[in-house]
Amino acid sequence: MPRDLVVVGLGYVGLPLAAAACAAGLRTVGLDVSAEVVAGLGAGRSHVGDVPSGAVAEMVAAGFTATTDPDVLTTADTIVLCLPTGLSATGEPDLSAVRAAAHTAASRLRPGTLVVLESTSHPGTTEEVVRPILERGSGLRVGEDFHLVYSPERIDPGNERFAMQNTPKIISGCTPLCAKHGVAFYGRFVDSLVVSRGTREAEMAKLLENSYRYVNIALVNEVALFCDRMGIDVWDVLHCAGTKPFGFAPFQPGPGVGGHCIPVDPRYLESKARSAGFTFGTLSAARAVNERMPSHVVLRAAELLGGRGRMLSGSRVLLLGVAYKRDVADTRESPAYPIARGLRAQGAEVSYHDPRVAEFHVDGHPLRRALELAEALAAADLVVLLQDHSCYDLVELSSSGCLLLDTRGKSAGTAVTLL
Repeated sequence: MPRDLVVVGLGYVGLPLAAAACAAGLRTVGLDVSAEVVAGLGAGRSHVGDVPSGAVAEMVAAGFTATTDPDVLTTADTIVLCLPTGLSATGEPDLSAVRAAAHTAASRLRPGTLVVLESTSHPGTTEEVVRPILERGSGLRVGEDFHLVYSPERIDPGNERFAMQNTPKIISGCTPLCAKHGVAFYGRFVDSLVVSRGTREAEMAKLLENSYRYVNIALVNEVALFCDRMGIDVWDVLHCAGTKPFGFAPFQPGPGVGGHCIPVDPRYLESKARSAGFTFGTLSAARAVNERMPSHVVLRAAELLGGRGRMLSGSRVLLLGVAYKRDVADTRESPAYPIARGLRAQGAEVSYHDPRVAEFHVDGHPLRRALELAEALAAADLVVLLQDHSCYDLVELSSSGCLLLDTRGKSAGTAVTLL
C-alpha cells in the first residue's frame, strides 16, 4: 500500500511530526528500531510528553501504524529521518544513527521519493554524509531521480504556544527542485515556510539558534556567580534589565544546562570549526561557565549546611525536579546528574522528588524517589529546587521551614537561599 509519509525515528521529534501529518490527512507510518515503542504506539500509548496517549489513539484510528520493518520504506512517497545526534564517549559528534538510517533507506529508495533529514548536525551533513550514502546505496541521483531536503526540527518540549503547525519551518534542498518538493510537503501541515539558500545554511542556522541560547545562558550564569561574590541580588538585576524594550533578550541563570539540544549542538559547531581550522572561542568560554554551575550548586549546599553546623557528609539532601526543563519528563543531560554525583561524592544521602520522573539513576545508582512531598520536606536537612515544575507550590516550599536552596530564584523566605 502506498504511503504519503514514513517517519524514521519516533522520539521527541518524529512522533510530533507524525501526529501533525496524520492530523493533516497524510497516510503516515512510523518506523523505529524499538519494538517496545512500536508496541506501545500500536496500543495507543505515547512515550512522548508533547503527544498525549489520546492523540496517539486518534492517530491509530485514522490509519497510523508503527513498525520495526524497514521494508515499509519501499511504499513511501516521503521519508523523513528524525534520528538522535548525540555525542560519543569522547564528547565528539555521533552521527551513527543518521548513517544507519540513511543506509537502510538507500537500499529501499524508489525513484521520485522525497527524503528529508531533520536531525541537528554540523554544516555539510546532508551533502557530505547523507547524500553519498543514499546515492551509492540506491544507484539513484539526487535532483534527478529523487529529492533530498534538510529541514531542521524546532521542537520545544512543554511549549504550549508553539507547536508544529505554527512554528516557522526552514526548508533547504540539495537542488532548487529538491527545495520545491520540500515546500510542497511541509506546506500541507505547517503555516509558515522559510526557504534557505542551501542545506549548509539551514544546518548552520539550526546550530546558531541553539548556540545563541547556550552563550546567553552562560552569560547570565556567570553574572549570577559574580553577583554572589559581590553580594548583589542577581534576580533583581535581571528583573530590571528585562524591562528594556529593545536591545536586550532576557535569560535566566540556573544549576546548569540540560536537554538534548542546548548542551550538545554547540559541540557539533565546535567540531566542524576545528576541522576547518577555526576556533569558536565564545562557545568554549560558554561551556566552561555552564559546566561550572553544578559544582557551584554543590558548594552552595555545603555552605548552607555549614551555616547550620552540619556537613554534607551524612546530611539528607532532597532534589526537587530532576528533569532538564520545567514541566517535562525528559532527563537527558539534566544538571541534576552532576549535582547528585557531587553531593554523593561528599557523603550526602541524596533523594529526589519529581512527579514526572519515575526513576533516576546516577552512575548506575538509583536515587530514592520521594512520593509524598510534605514528608520528604520534613525529613530533609537541605532541599535543592532544581526545576520549578508548576506542581510545586513555591509559597508552601518557602514556608515549610526546611532549609531551601532555590536555583531558579522563584522562592522567598528566611530559610530560602537563592542561587
